[in-house]
Amino acid sequence: MATSPQAPGNRNRAVVAFLDGRRIKGYIFNFSALKDRFRIFPESDTKQTGGTDVEMRDLKAIFFAKDFAGDPKHQESHEIAPNVQGRKTEVIFRDGEKLVGTTDAYNPKKIGFFVFPSDPRSNNLRVFVVIKNTRELRWL
Repeated sequence: MATSPQAPGNRNRAVVAFLDGRRIKGYIFNFSALKDRFRIFPESDTKQTGGTDVEMRDLKAIFFAKDFAGDPKHQESHEIAPNVQGRKTEVIFRDGEKLVGTTDAYNPKKIGFFVFPSDPRSNNLRVFVVIKNTRELRWL
């Protein structure tokens, strides 16, 4: 799967969370919510010569992050401000992890949808949730 080179500022920094508990950190250049696969490249691979092909069916979610370090001491808030745009939702993954935020594009017939975390201090900019690999989805 070939992708075109891009400048470092155009990369999507992501943590890919697999159903089996593995997580891969890297950059995604060719992600599409309409496709069933993409490639993730390690941080050091700026020329895109390597990478790992990832199948959506193997994932619980893709966490598009501000940075790879994050703040391990930070506890995510699940409070949603009343003036926030989008449909308020709570996603519970099969492993029990909970994500609260908003979405503008949920369609149960699609592979997944984006959730924007409720916590403004979250390290996640947005999360692509693979619908069939969730345990529960609730509208708040």
